[in-house]
Amino acid sequence: MKERIRSVVLESIEVKQAALLVNMPSVERTAEALIKAFKSNNRVFLCGNGGSAADSQHIAAEFIGRFQKERKALPAIALTTDSSILTCLTNDYSYDIVFSRQIEALGRAGDVLIGISTSGKSPNVIKAFERAKEMGILTIAFTGNDGGAMATMADIAVVIPSKVTARIQEAHITFFHAICEVVENAFVK
Repeated sequence: MKERIRSVVLESIEVKQAALLVNMPSVERTAEALIKAFKSNNRVFLCGNGGSAADSQHIAAEFIGRFQKERKALPAIALTTDSSILTCLTNDYSYDIVFSRQIEALGRAGDVLIGISTSGKSPNVIKAFERAKEMGILTIAFTGNDGGAMATMADIAVVIPSKVTARIQEAHITFFHAICEVVENAFVK
């Protein structure tokens, strides 16, 4: 058991180190884009499925609440939280449009959409990116492995070089926390 735990932790560290080498420019561009959007009174939307839905909610909460320091609330919305909207859209249309329809209703040019998918192939996140692009909304993909379709269509892509979902998610949250800290520092007086 000890050896397996050690192996998991060391693998997580290795994936994060490899991800840092290839993603530093994208992570920096993401932080800059979020700062610009928030300073321009625009909003940041986040979406994903399963664990990525939970990450969407987690990061939206960090921006609206606080990460480490007291500062003004920053407008971030997880598109994964309203069960009435999600079930209405799924029932009346299909699950593929649960995020794109919300972007259509709530988004505007200058906003940012962060899509999280460990495979980069989630149809509902891809459709949200398509709609966002039509509306002049900046798209940022957080993916893994080869990035999938999301990485090629996003304005900015953070692709974790791993095929293991857990390691991808661990790296995503580490990068998100780094981004939260940098963004927050831009708003602390």
